[in-house]
Amino acid sequence: MSPRKERADALRNRESVLAAADELFARSESPGSVSMDDIAAAAGVGKGTLFRRFGDRTGLVHTLAEARIAPLRDAVESGPAPLGPTTPPYERVPALLAAILRFKLDNRHLSLALEDTGGGSPYQAPHYTWWHRILRGALNEITDDGDFTAHALLAATRADLVEHLAGEQDSDPERMMAQLMTFTAKVLGKR
Repeated sequence: MSPRKERADALRNRESVLAAADELFARSESPGSVSMDDIAAAAGVGKGTLFRRFGDRTGLVHTLAEARIAPLRDAVESGPAPLGPTTPPYERVPALLAAILRFKLDNRHLSLALEDTGGGSPYQAPHYTWWHRILRGALNEITDDGDFTAHALLAATRADLVEHLAGEQDSDPERMMAQLMTFTAKVLGKR
């Protein structure tokens, strides 16, 4: 039995909600200031539509983030170099971290909202466990402690740190990327 096709109006509503939420997160001073009421009003739908469709704010944030990250996830899981699984680990680890940082720079407030969905700890959020698993797998080919090293490297790409550097200190994104690559090379023992 094939899955039921979504009604055209439901699909339009979903796309309107995701576009409105995306815009509100991009313009917000703080991701916590974006409410379900704000999103419903901007999308031109009732608040009940949001809750029926996404469950709650966390569900909406996860859906929006997944839509944004899906192409990157595909490249990481089955794509070509430098992100794909056949890339040698000394090349893949920096490429993965660069992709994470680029995503968080391009989606700063959405990334902050996403990390807030981990129940008080970003380490419990599903996106974090996925990134950690992928990075740990590549690192296990290089080091005896891929688990800890993956956590340590991912800490350098936390959304709150990215926001602090890019938003509050007005750091140049390309300089941030260069610094992350230098740090990663040191951690991997490549100078």
